[in-house]
Order: sequence, then structure tokens, then C-alpha cells
Amino acid sequence: MNNQDQPGNGDNGGGGNPWVKSLMIWGGIFLALLLIVSMFGPGNETPGTQIRYSDFRDRVAAGDVREVQIGTDRITGMLENDQAFSTVPVASDSTLTDLLEANDVEYSAVPREEGSLLAAILINLLPFLLILGIAFFALRQVQKGGGAGGAMGFGKSKAKMLTEKSGKVTFADVAGIDEAREELEEIVEFLKDPSRFSKLGGQIPKGALLVGSPGTGKTLLARAIAGEAGVPFFTISGSDFVEMFVGVGASRVRDMFEQAKKNAPCILFIDEIDAVGRSRGNGLGNSNDEREQTLNQLLVEMDGFEANEGIIIIAATNRPDVLDPALLRPGRFDRQVVVPVPDIEGREKILEVHMKKVPLAPDVNGRTIARGTPGFSGADLANLVNEAALLAARRNKRLVAMQEFEDAKDKVMMGAERRSMVMTEDEKKMTAYHEAGHALVSINEPASDPIHKATIIPRGRALGMVMRLPERDSYSYHRDKMHANLAVAMGGRVAEEIIFGYDKVSSGASSDIQYATDLARNMVTKWGMSDKLGPLQYEQSQEGYLGMGQTSRTMASDETNKLIDSEIRELVEKAHKAADECLRTQEDKLHLLAQAMLEYETLTGDEITTLLANGKIDRPDTPAGPKRPVSVGGVGVPKAGRRLDGGAAPQGA
Repeated sequence: MNNQDQPGNGDNGGGGNPWVKSLMIWGGIFLALLLIVSMFGPGNETPGTQIRYSDFRDRVAAGDVREVQIGTDRITGMLENDQAFSTVPVASDSTLTDLLEANDVEYSAVPREEGSLLAAILINLLPFLLILGIAFFALRQVQKGGGAGGAMGFGKSKAKMLTEKSGKVTFADVAGIDEAREELEEIVEFLKDPSRFSKLGGQIPKGALLVGSPGTGKTLLARAIAGEAGVPFFTISGSDFVEMFVGVGASRVRDMFEQAKKNAPCILFIDEIDAVGRSRGNGLGNSNDEREQTLNQLLVEMDGFEANEGIIIIAATNRPDVLDPALLRPGRFDRQVVVPVPDIEGREKILEVHMKKVPLAPDVNGRTIARGTPGFSGADLANLVNEAALLAARRNKRLVAMQEFEDAKDKVMMGAERRSMVMTEDEKKMTAYHEAGHALVSINEPASDPIHKATIIPRGRALGMVMRLPERDSYSYHRDKMHANLAVAMGGRVAEEIIFGYDKVSSGASSDIQYATDLARNMVTKWGMSDKLGPLQYEQSQEGYLGMGQTSRTMASDETNKLIDSEIRELVEKAHKAADECLRTQEDKLHLLAQAMLEYETLTGDEITTLLANGKIDRPDTPAGPKRPVSVGGVGVPKAGRRLDGGAAPQGA
């Protein structure tokens, strides 16, 4: 890695050492203050008592004056009692010398001070000199091109050259995204040995766009390229180009490429490029705004008339749908490298990378942890390992055991336990039956994912939850699984209706109802799973107002919208009926499972299966089977809703 300083960021071309210039400026200010003090300070005041001219003549006539000094604009002297005095003479008085001679007063003339005129001129010119000095300083800054440290430096690029002398990231530190890594390894090989590709007519790729969800490792890949390439690596964020002044972003783009040309071959990494690369023409008012000028300049620099040989641009974004088409075409970004959320194999490899820094107990199984974390990104897995290490430290352990990883996973997925939360016995009973309803319907639905854990311990904003984990990573969902998920979502509400009655149904199912409604709406309007509406799309996601978030737009008539609502209602009510039939035919198991949850608070999926098969749970550290009888009825409404699958329910729903 090239360890030189960033070019263009010093005071080159500006002339002179900045320390010397600062010293000269402060020296000039000090001299100006000294001049003012010398002119108006106490040293220039006339000593003695100020008296009127008529009193002065009277004292001369009375013989009280010993000597005087006559100046052009002031008379000073000494009285007989050794007291100094001063007075301002009358210009038309021509008899003063006769009066002094008649009373034997010694007098002399004071020569005119030549410096007084110069001081007066300086006093009058001082404000103009200060204004000229400030203007000269500003012009010097402009002539320097607006250096990074100057007052006009906002037009310079903020790109920084990455020089990692220690802690350098390489491809060995990147795991779980093998396909993306292989595509970028080819760029590194081209930089190391370009003749290997050029002799077959291949040209170096001009750019690669890394696309992926937040936390999947796009920036980590860029740092690995910097560590492997051995060429200068500049990094900048897309938001660094945008300022309130029109033209500043385009100036920074030009300056950034000028720096890159001086250090070619090099790599230029632009993080979050969607901040400056959004599609043009989507805004309101004048389209020729600052952001679009910046994008236009970026397009010209990447593939214009002037070739940028040896400069490879790598950009990252999690919003490729909002980028301008001109930015995505070959010649600017020749490759779009998708950085996906890792699968189970990738999660296991990522965990191995992060676990190297943690002392592990023998019972830690990375495969089991990877299976229990579907949908986790690389950043999520790093956070999981860190949380497990923190838990082990709080528990005064020397090694991080599997229990810490399980507790950390529950904390990350479901929130921290709220054991200090005070719940009445009635609220605990309702929560237990609610979660038992979810669990029992899930077990009886063949297409449902297996239960990983069920708990009535409050976590986050939920009073309890049932967590289901797939046996393998799923990339699409089938119709039977969607119907199973709808039935499981209704299981909690149905359990409350069966056990506590119509009037005692709580607000705990609010989030379950929201989940079921959203799923049913997607089945009808997006996935073509309604027999009456057919395989058509009736809703389309679009960019929100001025790019703020995603919104859905229904593309249907009023009559069709009524049919859509009818189909959504039918799907949810069908799921409610399926859950009702399941729980009413197995009400004894519902009671058994709810009692066990009241006894143990948390049950694993295997324990639930064993309990329903044998009627008891064998735990080495607790008595076998639930001991406390649970009475039904008299249940109050809980304070907060309960969520399925670890989601948070709204308070006071």
C-alpha cells in the first residue's frame, strides 16, 4: 500500500509555509494595535493641570508662573509652587510675550512635531488598510484553488487515501460471499499483472457496483480490495459531494479524479453512491440543481472524451433501483456485483471468522448457531458474537459457551428480557394460552417451520412469543406454507376465544392480525394466488415523495378493489377457521402446553414435542412435568400486545 500523503490537501501551489503566513498576519494585527495604543495611550497625554487661557494670563500677571513652553496648539509650564499646568492659547493674542517679559517669566518655543501629521494620516487610513488586507487574503485563497485548509476550500475533494499500516483487511477476512469475492479478486489480479489479460485483448474494467442489503459486507469487500491490490486506494462517501452551493459537488468530482490520475493505477471507492446518483428529473422545480450537476460531472469523468486510464471505480449501494440508468451502463459500471445475505454455509464461515477473536467453550457449535440465524447479515453475526462475549464477561466466565450464544441470539432477535416487568397472574395465563395456541397450530400444520422456542418472558415490547426457524434457507415461499403461516398467526387469537370467551379477548393479537392481513394482501395483489382475481399484479411499489421511502400504488378499479378486500378477508377468515378447528379438537393439549409454559416460562421445540407426546418434560434441573394447576377464567386485558416470531407489538393496542 502506498503510504504517501493525500495529494492536493496540503498548501502546495498556494505559496509559502502556512505557519509563516499565520505569523505574518498576527504580527500585522499586533503592530496595528501597538500603533493605536501609541497614539491614544496615556503616554501621549499632556502632563499637568488643564486651566483656561484667561486664568493663565491672570496668574502670569500675579507672578505665580515661573516658566512656560509655547507650542503651536498648546502652552505648558510650571507654577511657583512646582505644579505643572497646560492651556490652549488664543491664536490672535500677540501680547503674550510682552506680558511674560513684564512679569519676568522664562519662556521658550516648542518645535512642531513632524510625526503628528503622519499619525493623523495613519489614523484616517487604518480602516481602509484593514479592508484591503482582508480582500488580499481572500484573493490569495481563491488563487490557491481553495485548498482543503483554506476559507474557500469547500470545492476540494474530500477523498481520503487509505493507508492501513496495521489491521489491514484482506480477502481472508471476507467470508460467506464467495461469488462476489471472486469477481473482485479478478480486478485485483488485473492491477497486479495487466499483461496477463491485455495480451488476449481484454481491457481493465472501469467500474464495479456492489449491491446488497445493509450489513452484508460491501464496505468490508472494498477494504479487502485495498489490502490486496497494493495500489493507492481512495475512499469517499456519496454525501460528501453534496453541498448547499450549486457547483461545489461538480468541483469536488473534478478534483477527485485529478487526484486519482496523479496516482494511477488506483482504486476509487464511493460508498452510498445513491446519495448523488439518483435518477435525474424526479425532483420538483428546476431540474438543474446541485445534485444533478454533480451526477452529470460524475458521468462525464467516468466515461467522457477524456480517458481515465488506470482508475477503477468501485461503488456501493443498497438502493440500486433509484440509480440513474446512465450510471449503470457498461463503460461506467461494467459489473454489478450482488452481495447477498449469506446462506447457512456462509453464516457458518462468517461465524468462524469472528469467533477467532473469542475464547470458546468446547460445546460451541457454529453450525447450530448458523442454522438458528436465518436472514442474518455479516454485521448481525458480528454483533451476535460480540453480545455473547459481553454476556460471558458479565457472568464472570473465562470462556464463551453455547448458552451465551443462545441468550445473545434471543436478545438480538427478540429483545432483552424484561423480568422486572410486573404481570398479574391473569395476564400470565392469557399470555401462556396465547402462545400455546400459536405453538399448537404450528405443530399441526405440516407446511409450517418447526418451533425453535416458545416463551412467556417479556422481551422488548412483547409479552411472549413463539419463534420458528426453517430447517434450511428458503428463497421462495409456496402457497401451502403461506396458508400455514396465516393459520399460525390466528392461533393466539383463537386460543383466547376458546379459553376465555368472546368478551375477554384481548388486544394481544393486534400484531398477528396485521401480519396476516399483509400476507393475505400480498398473496392477492402481488403473487397471483387468488382464484377469482387470477395471476395478475394489482399493487406496485414505487418511490415515495421526493425519494422518501417506499409506497404502494393500487392499479385497479373500484369494483376490483372491493373484490380484493373480499379475497383478503376470505383468506384470513379461512385461516381463523382452520386454527379454531385445530385447537377445539386438541383443547386438552392446549391446556397441557399452557400449564407447562406457566411452569417453565420458556420451552424449546424439542421439549414441546416431548410434552405433547408423553405428557411431561424431563429436565435434569427441574421437577418433571408442570406442577401448578391452572384455573381458567377471570382474565384481564394485558397492557401490551403479543407478537408472533419475535416482532414487536404496539403498546396499548
